Amino acid sequence: MSMSLFDVKGKNALVTGSTHGLGMAMARGLGLAGATIIVNGNSSQEKIDKAVAEFKSQGINAVGYKFNVADEEQVISAISKIEAEIGQIDILINNAGIIKRTPLIEMEVADFKQVIDIDLVSPFIVSKHVVKGMIARKAGKVINICSMMSELGRNSVGAYAAAKGGLKMLTQNMATEWAKHNIQINGIGPGYFATSQTAPIRVDGHPFNDFIINRTPAAKWGDPNDLAGAAIFLSSKASDFVNGHILYVDGGILATIGKPSNED
Repeated sequence: MSMSLFDVKGKNALVTGSTHGLGMAMARGLGLAGATIIVNGNSSQEKIDKAVAEFKSQGINAVGYKFNVADEEQVISAISKIEAEIGQIDILINNAGIIKRTPLIEMEVADFKQVIDIDLVSPFIVSKHVVKGMIARKAGKVINICSMMSELGRNSVGAYAAAKGGLKMLTQNMATEWAKHNIQINGIGPGYFATSQTAPIRVDGHPFNDFIINRTPAAKWGDPNDLAGAAIFLSSKASDFVNGHILYVDGGILATIGKPSNED
């Protein structure tokens, strides 16, 4: 009984931005748990094919679709094609996103709008069109990938924080409108993780590496695989009465104001 609560075998999971990084890690976790993974990316078909091949080498059933999550026409076309070729989308993880590290006073309006479009508007677009099928079936799981910046600000990431703060509230409003259809809409807020993108700063003596180690109660960077359990939980029957919640997987950062400089 307890294991069946977390069963995702036979489910189709669309994970946007899943050719690398945390999106790929969550997709891998669901795939190893038995879900069919629908890989999405927009930069190149080559990256999608490479990700699909990697998943298949691990025994995961995976397929790939290239489309821009911020372009509604492309999203509508892709979802129609996925449903015709693969079947219904049972799980949607809105993971695709970008960040532009620019102080607000220096940021171009076009760059600010681009971050909002991809990080906030695209989850609305993709969810809107995937959820139509879920409403008809009276079942579905949507997971929006939020951030600690859904709760906190930080220098030079104002557009990203605005988008992720908005995504938290969008998640809650999606739950408000769609929970009655037996659809669970929740979010995952990752902390700081050891990925290829963070590798250059994850070295002893680097100021940001030292800051993260000292700021995180767990005293380490997260392993991307640490997100698999959260993704499986929010994708499975175990979360059937969880709605509008953001599950922060951050090693405890948001639980504390941090250590004084004289504290071990």
